[in-house]
Amino acid sequence: PDEGPILPERMPRSLRPAAGENYMRCENTRGEYGIYLISKGATQPYRLRIRSSCFCNLSALKHMTVGSYVADAVTILGSLDIVLCEVDR
Repeated sequence: PDEGPILPERMPRSLRPAAGENYMRCENTRGEYGIYLISKGATQPYRLRIRSSCFCNLSALKHMTVGSYVADAVTILGSLDIVLCEVDR
């Protein structure tokens, strides 16, 4: 439909996940994207961690640059196609 509300009428505005731990992963264009959630049954999570695929790709940089020139490290880093603001999550 072209018109109407985005959310259904009876859909609550805040979701309440069940108490416990949950890890979900999804494959995206740069690698695996993971979300770790711990809930106590409240409307806000007790702990939420987001693991970007760029962090895993950047951690492999050390193994790729061993034995290379310093000038080659810039080229190797550029070939990883990382987003540095995602590494800091």
